Order: sequence, then structure tokens, then C-alpha cells
Amino acid sequence: MSIPLTLSPWFWAVAAVIVAFLELAAPGYYLIWIACGAALTSIAAFAFAWTLSGQLSIFIAASLACCVAGFFVYRRLMASGSGAPVLNQRDLDLVGSTGTAVEAFTNGQGKARIGDTVWLAEGSDDLQKGAAIIVTGVRGTTLVVTRRPGN
Repeated sequence: MSIPLTLSPWFWAVAAVIVAFLELAAPGYYLIWIACGAALTSIAAFAFAWTLSGQLSIFIAASLACCVAGFFVYRRLMASGSGAPVLNQRDLDLVGSTGTAVEAFTNGQGKARIGDTVWLAEGSDDLQKGAAIIVTGVRGTTLVVTRRPGN
């Protein structure tokens, strides 16, 4: 049995599809970039008659280039923030929300309405009932609020 001198371009195309499906089964962020490398190798193999060593060299170089490009893509996505809610910390979505004081705050303690929910709240100053507030933080189940500027 001899080792083939070249692989069919269809081998690389099928390998790209299989590796892309493996990314779906075991998401690790980088299999998709290796699938892109196999797809680029398939395109190069369709365009030119490469030997096996040439195809493997193209696959290695294309996969490496795609993985490096993927690193920068994911780094930019993580830095920009997607605006998605914070996983398992939904209370942090309330920071920056505006609402009103449901009752007058005494000694910095009171209740605030954010949307359709009434929350325990604390603030640095005493707020009157109906005062416009903004959430600046969360401590357990208590919102930290301040008077909304301009009101």
C-alpha cells in the first residue's frame, strides 16, 4: 500500500464541514477557524495541483492564520461588550436604571419603584416620596440609589 501523492480537494472540503460540525458539538471557539483553514486549503487545491506536502503546508499556514485572526475577532468582541445581560447576576442590569421613590427615605432607607417592581433601597440622602432616582449599585437585594440629576 502506498501513500497517495495528493489528496482530492473534496477531501479538504468535507474535512472543513466535519470540523465545523464538531465546533457545534463541542464549542471551543477555535475549531471553526481550523475548519476555515481546511476550506481555504480546499479552494487552493481546486485552483492548483498541489502535492500532499504542499496541501499540508497550506492547511497548516491557513489554519494558523485563521486562528490568529479569530483571536483578534474574539478579543474585539469581548472588549466592545455585547450589551447582553450579565449571566447569573441579573440584578446588575438594574445599575443605571431610573425610577421613583415609593415612600419617603428616612435615615437613607426606603423603597424605590423600578419598572413594575418595588425594591428596598438605600441612598446617601433622604428622598421624598415620588422623587426621581437612579440606581448606582446593588447590595444583595437592596438597591443603592441617588437623586436623578436635573430633578
